[in-house]
Order: sequence, then C-alpha cells, then structure tokens
Amino acid sequence: MTFLYFDPGLGAMIIQAIIAAVAGVVLFSKNLMYKIKLFFGLVKEEEDLFDDINIEDTDIENKTNSDV
Repeated sequence: MTFLYFDPGLGAMIIQAIIAAVAGVVLFSKNLMYKIKLFFGLVKEEEDLFDDINIEDTDIENKTNSDV
C-alpha cells in the first residue's frame, strides 16, 4: 500500500518548476555563449540606428530659452 498522493496543485507546481528551470538554463546559456563569442571576437557589432541623432545640451538650452 502506498501513501503517495499528488493533487492538481502539486502537479502544477512541479510542472511550473520544471519549465522555469529549463527557461533559466536556456537564458543563462544564451548569455554565456554571447559573452564567450564576444570575448573571442566572433560577434559582429550591430550599428545603432540612433547614432545619427546628436542632441547637445546647448540645443536643449537654446530651445528652452527661445520658448520663454
């Protein structure tokens, strides 16, 4: 005779823990692989789309002074 009982709440918690562990391993390994590739120079740097926008502090000051 066994006294082992899994109710639906416990089963859902076990499934959630397994899914969370798998997701954590996947995300950790992706980050680790990216850092390793970056260290060896295997990752090409992507161009930032916002590099062309140059906002200077003087531009902001001039705009606020002209609005007054």
